[in-house]
Amino acid sequence: MSIIMPEIEILDRTNDSIRYLEHGWPTELCRWHSHQEYEIHLITETVGKAFIGDYIGEFSPGSLYFLGPNLPHNWITDQSYNEPVEIRDMLLQFNHQSIRHLTSGFTEFQEVNTLLDQSQSGIEFKDFDTDLAVKYLEKLKNLQGAERILVFLEFLLILQRHPYKDILSVVKLGAVDNTKKHMKINDVVDHVINNYQDDLSIGKAAALAGMSETSFSRNFQAVTGKRFTEFVNRVRIGQACVMLFETDEQISSICFDVGFQNLANFNRHFLKMKSMTPKEYRESARQNLLRSHEINRGVTQ
Repeated sequence: MSIIMPEIEILDRTNDSIRYLEHGWPTELCRWHSHQEYEIHLITETVGKAFIGDYIGEFSPGSLYFLGPNLPHNWITDQSYNEPVEIRDMLLQFNHQSIRHLTSGFTEFQEVNTLLDQSQSGIEFKDFDTDLAVKYLEKLKNLQGAERILVFLEFLLILQRHPYKDILSVVKLGAVDNTKKHMKINDVVDHVINNYQDDLSIGKAAALAGMSETSFSRNFQAVTGKRFTEFVNRVRIGQACVMLFETDEQISSICFDVGFQNLANFNRHFLKMKSMTPKEYRESARQNLLRSHEINRGVTQ
C-alpha cells in the first residue's frame, strides 16, 4: 500500500495578513496537508474523523480547532453523508511572523503566547459557544483593514481565555512558559521527545532538571498537565502512530523501537490513549486518508 505523506500547501502571502476561507464537502481542499500559517478551524456541518499530527478523533458541528505552523491535518466526513454539503468548514489562516511581532511589540498581548505555543500540538476547544465562533468568523469574512485586525485580536483573546482546551498531538509539543523553573521542565520535555526510546526514569529526569524527585514531579505536572510516566508513554505512543502510518514495519518492532519493553504493555497503553489497537489505528489512518485522496481526485476530474 502506498503511503500518503502530507502535501505542503503554499499560500498566497502577498495580500491580507489574515486569510478567511470556507468550503463544503467534498472538495479538493480536504486533503492531508500542512502549511506555514496558523489555522483556526470551525466545523459547521457533518460528523467524521479529525487527523491532526498523530491524533485521530471525532468531529461534529461546532468542533473548533487551533493548529500551529507545519502541523499536518485533515478532516474527513463519514461515508454516510452522500449529498454534497455547501459549507462544512470556516477557517482563518494567519502568519507566524506577524503574530509574533505583535506579541513582542505589545507586551500586554503576550498572554496569547501560551495559546500559540500550545497550538504547535493542535488544540481543540471543548464546549465553545458555536454561535459565538460563527459570529466572529463571519465578521472577519466581511471586514477589511484595521477593523479586521482588531476583531481578530479580540477573537484570539477569547480563545486564549477559554478554560477547556485539549492538546491533541505530541508531534509538535513545545514550551509554553519562559520562567526559569518552566524552562528546566521544558528541557526535560525536549529530552523525552528526542530520546523517547531510551530508559527514561523519573530519577534521571529530576537530575536533568536539577530538582528533587518530589519537586520535579509537582512542577512537571503543573507545566505539562501530565505525570512524567504518563507523558513519556504519550510521546512513545505518538511516535508509534507516526511509524504505523508512514512505514510498513511490524507492530512488534515498532513497540521496541519507541521504548516499550514488551508488546502487551505497548498494546495496553495504545488502546487506552487511542481507543483502538495499533493494527486498527494503521488501517483506519490509511483507509480514511486514501479515501480522502480518491474523493479529491474525483472532484478534480
